Amino acid sequence: MFLKLAHTQLDVYKYSRKLILEAYKVTKLLPDDERYGLTSQIRRAGLSIHLNIAEGSSRKSKADRKRFFEISRGSLIEVDTAIGVAYDLELLTDDQVADLGELIINTFKVLTGLIKSQE
Repeated sequence: MFLKLAHTQLDVYKYSRKLILEAYKVTKLLPDDERYGLTSQIRRAGLSIHLNIAEGSSRKSKADRKRFFEISRGSLIEVDTAIGVAYDLELLTDDQVADLGELIINTFKVLTGLIKSQE
């Protein structure tokens, strides 16, 4: 927020920032009894995406950067899976998850490209 570092200009960083904000909006729609279940898990995994992109960007070696970006992608898959469970349980509708779904897809594509670029 205060440091104006190069990674904040990356598309993947911008997508992941939008993704975590949208994840918080969507999880507010979940029932209160999911506060310590799906809500918490989606929020923690969503934040992990964003934080691991930031931390990975600060690493000097390609191997270190790649490792953090892979962790971020794993967390992204976790968010997608948890949203799928909430949808299957009919806790969320198509309309409620549409924007988040688009952000998940875009973030996955860009993050995968970033991982490949570290090889």
